[in-house]
Amino acid sequence: MTNAQSTKLDAAHFDGKARQWDENPLFRERGLKIAEAIRQAVPLHQDMNALDYGCGTGLLSFPLRDALGTIVMADSSGGMLEVVAGKIAAQGVTNMTPMKLDLMVDPPPAQRFDLIVTAMTLHHVPDTDHILRIFHDLLKPGGYLCIADLDKEDGSFHGPEVDVHHGFDQADLSLRAAQAGFADLHVQTVFSIAKEHASGTRDYPVFLMTARRPGA
Repeated sequence: MTNAQSTKLDAAHFDGKARQWDENPLFRERGLKIAEAIRQAVPLHQDMNALDYGCGTGLLSFPLRDALGTIVMADSSGGMLEVVAGKIAAQGVTNMTPMKLDLMVDPPPAQRFDLIVTAMTLHHVPDTDHILRIFHDLLKPGGYLCIADLDKEDGSFHGPEVDVHHGFDQADLSLRAAQAGFADLHVQTVFSIAKEHASGTRDYPVFLMTARRPGA
C-alpha cells in the first residue's frame, strides 16, 4: 500500500469517528495525561510556537494552549479538523490554527517550530524514519519533539485488518530518532489503555518520548 492510499483510508476512518471522538472518556484522559507529562518534561513558555501533528480533535493541544504561544493543529482528516475549528470558535481560542496536512504526501509548511507534539499518530505513518527526519527539519535549532504512542505489541490493539505499526520498541525508536539528528532523548510510560479481548482485559502502555534538535 502506498503512503497516499494509506492516508486516504486513515482519513476516511477518522472522518467517520470525529463527531463522537470527544465522548470517549479514555481519549480525554489519555490527552490530559500526555499533556501533563509534556508539561513536566519540556520547559513550555508563551513565546513557543508549536505543531500538533495528527491533532485529532485537539485533546492534547487544548490542555497545553495556555502554556504556549501559537499552535498549528494539523491532521489529514477533514472531519477531525471541523471539530477542532468548532471548538476553537466555541471557546474563543485565538492561538490555534487548523491545517489539513499529511507530511508523507504534502509539502511541509514553510514555518519552523519550537515544539512538535504528536500523540497516537506515529503508528499510522508507514515510514517512521522519514517522518522523524521531517520533524527534525521542521524544528528550529533547540526545538523539542514529543511523541506519544504505543509500546510494541502483538497486533491485537487494532486487530489484523488494520495496516499499522504494532507499537514501537522504545530503544529502537530512540535509535531511529538519534539517527534522524535528535539528541537528549528520554522515554517514559505515561498512560495505559485497557482493552477487552475474548481472553480477558489487556493493558497497552503508552510512552512519551522527548527529544531536541541540537543547537541554539
